[in-house]
Amino acid sequence: MNAPVQPRPSFLRTVKTVAWSFLGIRKNSEYKQDLATVNPFHIIVVGIGAAVLFVVGLILLVNWVVR
Repeated sequence: MNAPVQPRPSFLRTVKTVAWSFLGIRKNSEYKQDLATVNPFHIIVVGIGAAVLFVVGLILLVNWVVR
């Protein structure tokens, strides 16, 4: 019998996973699929990048509102 083929981890899939986790909305079945398919290193890199973009966005928003 052949084992089921695991899809290769893609960077776009990782970005989608991190974006959904920032929102806190995720189906349990999709969460389990993500655990099986994404690369942990990609999760760390994309997560840090998304956090930096979020903080920079908040700083820019506050500076715009205060002006």
